[in-house]
Amino acid sequence: MTPWVVAVVLLAALLHAGWNAIAHSITDRLLGFALIGLGGMLAALPLLPVVGPPPREAWPVLLASLATHLLYMSLLMASYRTGEFGQVYPMARGTAPWVVALTGILLLGESMPPSDLAGVLVVSAGLTTLVFAGGRPSRAQLPALLAAFATGVSIAVYTVVDAHGVRLTQDPLGYITWLMFLQGPVFFVVAVFTRRGALPHQLKPVWKFGLLGGVVSAVAYGLVLWAQLTGAVAGVAALRETSIVFAAVLGALLFGERFGPVRVAASVIVVTGVLLLAF
Repeated sequence: MTPWVVAVVLLAALLHAGWNAIAHSITDRLLGFALIGLGGMLAALPLLPVVGPPPREAWPVLLASLATHLLYMSLLMASYRTGEFGQVYPMARGTAPWVVALTGILLLGESMPPSDLAGVLVVSAGLTTLVFAGGRPSRAQLPALLAAFATGVSIAVYTVVDAHGVRLTQDPLGYITWLMFLQGPVFFVVAVFTRRGALPHQLKPVWKFGLLGGVVSAVAYGLVLWAQLTGAVAGVAALRETSIVFAAVLGALLFGERFGPVRVAASVIVVTGVLLLAF
């Protein structure tokens, strides 16, 4: 992975943290996911005439990606309903890189230099450490952590699927455009049917931030897809998940959340992993 690729993925991680901070600020999770999906779709609409239809062989991959992205968002919402954000989110994001690395080696035939593999594992360890930032999880929190682990596995699945798709098409812009267009309206349609007449009133205070989050999300993931053309999938996945360190910083700056010694230690571990991947 070249320094340029590392820089682009770290920028994507920062943007990812930004839209997650927006999502975190919308306490109604269904509305948050609905607006973010709709924002991504609206960002994709002007690009459809530019990128044109995807090639026929890309449709099965796009549909598989759509299914796994929707599964990921559903599992993430379930995790948020049963557990605390500060423990659930690190577990989900920390699980994904090492699962991606294992899948990339076994299924995609990728070879990883020892320093890159060490970097992926160190980043995963640092992210998972954040699970303990709020103290040792209790037995009552285990269902939420298991849901978060399942969320991490779904992240790994869509990461590998999308890496295959973008390499198949060699068109990151076209791929992300169609992915955002296809998945964008799903949760908004769910919100329309479940909230009915109350929806306009519920949307009024949050719709601008939600749509902005969707645009930022689309840009962030588009940069990741571009990087997957030039670097190992596992390395890119690990670097993307550094977004959780950026999110912790944003949480301290914007939401007054305590950074604390565990988050400092985890951040040092993650930075060590990034350095192993970059050099």
